[in-house]
Amino acid sequence: MPTLLHLDSSADLATSRSRRLSQAVVDAWRDADPTGVVVRRDLHLDPVPHLADASLHWSAADRQPGANPPAEAEELQRLLLDELLGADIVVIGAPLYNFSIPSSLKAWIDHIHVPGVTSADTGALTGRPVVITTSRGIAYDAGTPTEGWDHEVPALRTLFGGALGMDVHVITTSLTLADREPGLAGQRERSAQELDEALRLAAATGTRLAVATA
Repeated sequence: MPTLLHLDSSADLATSRSRRLSQAVVDAWRDADPTGVVVRRDLHLDPVPHLADASLHWSAADRQPGANPPAEAEELQRLLLDELLGADIVVIGAPLYNFSIPSSLKAWIDHIHVPGVTSADTGALTGRPVVITTSRGIAYDAGTPTEGWDHEVPALRTLFGGALGMDVHVITTSLTLADREPGLAGQRERSAQELDEALRLAAATGTRLAVATA
């Protein structure tokens, strides 16, 4: 039976749009294939620690002589790698924090990007779909002063698509601060429209990937 790994990293448990979008993907995937198994990991409620030792960047075979990472750290890394490698599809809720990746998600990435284990040259994850649902407080339109300030999605595309060889799907909604910031009040309609469109895309993506992985 197909398995989906669902990760969230938003610190907002009540109104997070990245969480809402990632859940929409998962719900549609599960509705399309009720036999599927969902493995859930909330990186905010159950954070992964930073790497305990630099040698964990490498597989055991590629570590420098004398490397001796803590056994419990190796055990956690093995668990995280098994979850990733055992998934037919990965869904990640990744809000934009300070123009970059939330630290909770970055800590997980540091554990699972291991040359010789998950890198593209191994073929372990080649072509496997990963859906990234991301929410951004303001807009980053072309030609505006904030164009190019989103340093999250490009980095995630490089990591999952380039370094790991996965099939990357990105679902984005912007202007999440329009409801609370007076200066963005004029963007509320666009904010709501982007969310509606992102939710429809999330559901369609979940359904399509369920058919593909059935």
